[in-house]
Amino acid sequence: MTARPQDVVDKILAAAGGDCIAILTEGSSTNLRWANSTLTTNGAMRSRELTLIRFVEGRDGVRAGVIARSSVTPDSLDEALAAVERAAADSTPAEDAAPLVEGRQDPDWDDPAAETGPDVFAEFAPSLGRGFDAAPSAGRDLYGFAEHLVTTTYLGSSTGLRLRHVQPEGRVEVTGKRGAGNSAWVGRYTTDFSDVRPEDLDAELATRLGWAERSIDLEAGRYETILPPGAVADLLIYTYWTAGARNASEGSTVFSKSGGETRVGERLSPIPFSLTSDPGYAGLECAPFVTATSSGPTSSVFDNGLPLGRTEWIREGELSALLQTRASAALTGLPVTPAVDNLILSAPAASKSLDEMVSSTERGLLLTCLWYIREVDPETLLLTGLTRDGVYLIEGGEVVGAVNNFRFNESPVDLLGRVSEVSRTETVLCREWNDYFVRTAMPALRIPDFNMSTVSQAR
Repeated sequence: MTARPQDVVDKILAAAGGDCIAILTEGSSTNLRWANSTLTTNGAMRSRELTLIRFVEGRDGVRAGVIARSSVTPDSLDEALAAVERAAADSTPAEDAAPLVEGRQDPDWDDPAAETGPDVFAEFAPSLGRGFDAAPSAGRDLYGFAEHLVTTTYLGSSTGLRLRHVQPEGRVEVTGKRGAGNSAWVGRYTTDFSDVRPEDLDAELATRLGWAERSIDLEAGRYETILPPGAVADLLIYTYWTAGARNASEGSTVFSKSGGETRVGERLSPIPFSLTSDPGYAGLECAPFVTATSSGPTSSVFDNGLPLGRTEWIREGELSALLQTRASAALTGLPVTPAVDNLILSAPAASKSLDEMVSSTERGLLLTCLWYIREVDPETLLLTGLTRDGVYLIEGGEVVGAVNNFRFNESPVDLLGRVSEVSRTETVLCREWNDYFVRTAMPALRIPDFNMSTVSQAR
């Protein structure tokens, strides 16, 4: 019989004989995959992963050893403890050393791990099947997948922490193709699939594939461009990942200022944007405490268990915070603001829909999504990448056809200063980074001069 996760954590901490943190995650997942409008695979999986962090005080400072195990059994715990002791002994003194967070226990600590299974698709799958049946007569093929994961995290420490968090998350991506021609993509984030209707996804694909019946070639250049919420999410997620206060204070990022200062307090946009992270944001709830399995510029294993709350990264258009550990906060003099696992961009009084933005466009481009995003210059956060699965020309408030793909070169931070219109904020699944970051709510943005630097032959 598999040991309860709480018992595994307690046993490890009792045997550690010193300062130690144990993070055990129980994962449960189920998925559907399809191609050529036919279900190809489905399955369900379980996993258990353990991260051990051992802290050893020496004359030259505190050393931290970290090990991870994907197979956790009672017989393997002695080996894991011996391995983490060796890792601590072999490490160098930790630059991010700080007192471990004092103990508190969640009221649901003793609850079992949450699970998911095929029943989560009880309404979604039949509707998806009806879409498969209708696809051939509509002249399109459907490709994609749907998956649902539930991860239960148990975090315990020798200082008495006993924290538990259940994280449900789901995503569905569908690509529609018509012959060997154009393709279109749609995606959704969900926590339980009760709010995802395959009929709605199919209708979006049909509209976009219809737009693509007319093909228009355009040259590279700067175009008025509407970035949909998913593309905005991809750009701002990357910005978030690079927003470390320590790196900024060292002069190596777009958020750096001369003299070892950061740009906190500087206006980034004339629009009073709010960019926030909030563990309690409705529909995008995430862990309300730090869970760090490694240390780096924006995370610290010493901070495990720190409470997380709503953090404003941009307030009324001004940069108000950067990613901070307790150690980096001591260096920069800024508040402790650890990373939170969601991201929300909004502007006050922004109420238009994406469709309303299109209808008010005299001439411009509408993107579907961006992909293969790569950093060119960290000091300006210049990014390059490609458009994918549909770039459409708008004339007189109507989409008149699909144009060729482009390579773009833009800085998300610079874009915030050039936005001319903002839609209302909505929960959205990004395209490029959804393997790593799925909880976002974003508006569409109108950019008057988005830089399509070259024409791309990618389809």
